[in-house]
Amino acid sequence: MKRARIYYRGRDVWAVLAENDTVLVLPDGTKIAAEDAQWLPPVVPGAATYALGLNYADHNKELGFAPMLATPLIFMKGGNCFVGHDGDTPRPADGNQMHPECELVAVIGKPARDVPADKALDYLSGYTVANDYAIREYLENFYRPNARVKNRDATTPIGPWIVDAADVPDPQALSLKTTVNGEVVQDGSTGDMIISVADLVSYLSGVTTLMPGDMILTGTPQGVHFCNPGDTVVSEIENVGRLVNHLVPA
Repeated sequence: MKRARIYYRGRDVWAVLAENDTVLVLPDGTKIAAEDAQWLPPVVPGAATYALGLNYADHNKELGFAPMLATPLIFMKGGNCFVGHDGDTPRPADGNQMHPECELVAVIGKPARDVPADKALDYLSGYTVANDYAIREYLENFYRPNARVKNRDATTPIGPWIVDAADVPDPQALSLKTTVNGEVVQDGSTGDMIISVADLVSYLSGVTTLMPGDMILTGTPQGVHFCNPGDTVVSEIENVGRLVNHLVPA
């Protein structure tokens, strides 16, 4: 099952994708065409979002860092940074080194505290796709991205939906791809993560209690490509979703 959050008749609601993803079924049974929906980020208000830096060896090498990390490099993201599928993201006038980063997002389904890695995936409700744009001019510390890089309004497209965890039996065997105006700029696999989804859930649950709706952005593979206003960026993960975003002038 795929669950999406949309804006409909003056309020935001959760809906279920049906009929080959072409129809959205609202809680009252009303059906609307998916193409007519105004997509919102499939994020639970108030939930925590954890993001990973340098979690793919090929991307680390691309940036000039050692390929292996002893512990996860984690930073937090605020709710205002998210924008839904087919939404607009402002590119600052001086953001000439702004590039997309396709990421698998793990969504927590039940409270998790001190969870062993071999049980960690049982605590997930599903997965979605994020494009966690980076702006290199604003980066003060590669190891701990600052707010101007990773918490700007509408600079993290996410969605279109959350697909049930049961429909993704192995989160470490998924292809990831990013295109800019149809040109492939990222082409990788979640199998290349340094720290797996299960290990990330286990690690974070040892630091704090993870709650339903919390999200973990798990990092991005290589492929730095600077974008411009007017570009259409598509982030796609096998069996999870295809996320479209449009860059506009800030």
